[in-house]
Amino acid sequence: MKDLQKTLGKEVSLKGSGLHTGQEVTLTLRPAPVNHGYKFRRIDLEGMPIVEALVEFVKDTERGTRLFKDGVSISTTEHLLAALYGMGIDNALIDLDGPEVPIIDGSAAPWVTLIEEAGIIDQEAERVYFELKHNISHVDESRKTEIMAVPATKPRYSVMIQFNSKVLDTQYAALEDFSEFANEFAPARTFVFLHELELLINHDLIKGGDVSNAIVFVDRLLSPEQYKKLSLFFNKPDIEVREEGILNNLELRYYNEPARHKLVDLIGDLALVGARLKAHVIAARPGHVANVEFARKIRQTMLKTQKKDEVPPVYDPNVPPLFDIMAIRRLLPHRPPFLLIDKILEMSDKHIVGLKNVTMNEAFFVGHFPDEPVMPGVLQIEAMAQTGGILVMSTVPDPENYLTYFMKINEVKFRNKVVPGDTIIFALELVSPIRRGLCHMRGKAWVGNKIVMEAEMLAQIARKPNV
Repeated sequence: MKDLQKTLGKEVSLKGSGLHTGQEVTLTLRPAPVNHGYKFRRIDLEGMPIVEALVEFVKDTERGTRLFKDGVSISTTEHLLAALYGMGIDNALIDLDGPEVPIIDGSAAPWVTLIEEAGIIDQEAERVYFELKHNISHVDESRKTEIMAVPATKPRYSVMIQFNSKVLDTQYAALEDFSEFANEFAPARTFVFLHELELLINHDLIKGGDVSNAIVFVDRLLSPEQYKKLSLFFNKPDIEVREEGILNNLELRYYNEPARHKLVDLIGDLALVGARLKAHVIAARPGHVANVEFARKIRQTMLKTQKKDEVPPVYDPNVPPLFDIMAIRRLLPHRPPFLLIDKILEMSDKHIVGLKNVTMNEAFFVGHFPDEPVMPGVLQIEAMAQTGGILVMSTVPDPENYLTYFMKINEVKFRNKVVPGDTIIFALELVSPIRRGLCHMRGKAWVGNKIVMEAEMLAQIARKPNV
């Protein structure tokens, strides 16, 4: 089965307070088209500016991951992005009317519940993966952090934490399959040491913190005055420290909840790479600073290896085509069963993008082949040529009086099979300007994110005889 991109089945909303600002924010998750990725939209600002969830827009990582673009800020993004990624959502538009994603209970679980409410639907494009060819690593000696990604056939994550603390011993967590994410990892809440909490309180941060959204580890004796101050902050009169060194503001959900939460944070931060990873990510003492720096390395490596012409054209079926089949019939002399292009999606004076829906009703599948239907390569070339022919015919005032003829076909490669149910996208560009009726073009054919065929073609346009 094809590994298809996924989006939300409907829009859903949730209201809550930001951890650091305390500001109440309404956040709405909306379906988005293929290859859209994750994008935040500040609907409370003029023009409703958009900030893409990509690592190049990370501004800082102090107690969370904050995106910043053109003066627009989105804070504490990691739990929501982890939920979207962990639940298999590839494309989503995230509207919010404030600067910070609500903290809710300090975990990714509320976002998972919201996604489940929306439903998850398949889209007509294959997922984008970055498959590692070699190890990528990041070491931060000052934080004693090391993260490594090694090639793997499917995504895996392993995390170890160790804080040299009597109240938080070494912990380990591993996610072997994303089917485990919703129940085994999303509910893990954020944690903090008391000295960190006091620093944040003194700096007038975590205004949205409450009794239920953080595990607090206490690694020293507290005075009555400190207990009183914590009781006022948490609005809990009987605050105390349990034997295991944890405030009694909540009950642990897992024996290794801190390690599981660090794994969730890692997934959320690596979602900023902009593609799903086929890798085993192994992290020792990860944190937002190291996670983001590691995400930068992966994205830089990905962009270097991903050639510009290896990226498929974006096709949104909700957008009307530039030319539908009736307009194509007016430009091309071909007729069924030899009219092999259904839509023209875009065109300029130098390039053209066309589409063919391949169905089991195609006449050639009767004999090619009865037990394993495959679209003949020569017909893929013909469909590509017809796409290019539309660009050529659009340059003459009376296209009905012209025909195009092949003169040469070079550099033909067939990379993947085309079968019933596929949608082929043809993208062609001129190698040189059209002169004396000669058109030299280079093209690629895509099914989802895979190139199925490519070729270089030379054709001539000529008037019909007796015209």
